[in-house]
Amino acid sequence: MFSSKRERRLWIALGIVLVAIYATLGQAPAIVAALGADILANAGTNLVFAIIALLVVIPVFFIDKRLARVEIAVGAGILTVYLLAWLRLGSWEERTHLFEYALVAALIHEALLERRDNGRRVPAPALLALVASILLGFIDEAVQYFLPNRVFELVDVAFNCIAATMIIGARWLLTRTRAWARDRRSRE
Repeated sequence: MFSSKRERRLWIALGIVLVAIYATLGQAPAIVAALGADILANAGTNLVFAIIALLVVIPVFFIDKRLARVEIAVGAGILTVYLLAWLRLGSWEERTHLFEYALVAALIHEALLERRDNGRRVPAPALLALVASILLGFIDEAVQYFLPNRVFELVDVAFNCIAATMIIGARWLLTRTRAWARDRRSRE
C-alpha cells in the first residue's frame, strides 16, 4: 500500500492532523475564549504561536536534507512571508486556517512526492495535493454547517485554498532553487 516507511509516516501524520482539525471544530470558540481574546490579540503571543507552528513544520520537510545557502535564504524568505501573513490576518480563526491547511497540503504533497520518488505512478503531485487539500478544507467547512455554534463560510474555504496554494507554491520554489543550486555546484 505504501512505497516506504516514510510515506506511511507522512500519511499517518496527515491523519493525525485531520483528526485534530475536525475534532476541534465544535470547540474552537471555547478554545479561543479559554485562551482569552487579549492574549490572542497580542503580537508577541502570535509570534510565539507562529514560531511553534514553524518548528512543527520544518522538521517534517527538511530532516535528512543538506541545504545550500541559497536554499536557506529562499526558505527564510518564504518563512518571512508566512510570518507576515500570519501577523496581518485579522482574527485568530483566519490564522489557524493559514497554518492548518498549509500543513495539510504540505503533508499530502510530501507523501505524494515520496511515493513518486519510490517508483509509483503519481501524476502531477503538486496539483493532486492542491486539489486534495482544497477538498479537505471544503469538508472542514461543510461539517461546520451542521454544528450548532459554527457556520459554513466561503471566506474560510478561500483561506484554506490560499494556505494550500501558498505552501505548494513555496515548496515548488524551494524545489526549483534546490535544482538550480545542484546544477550550479556540478558546473563548478
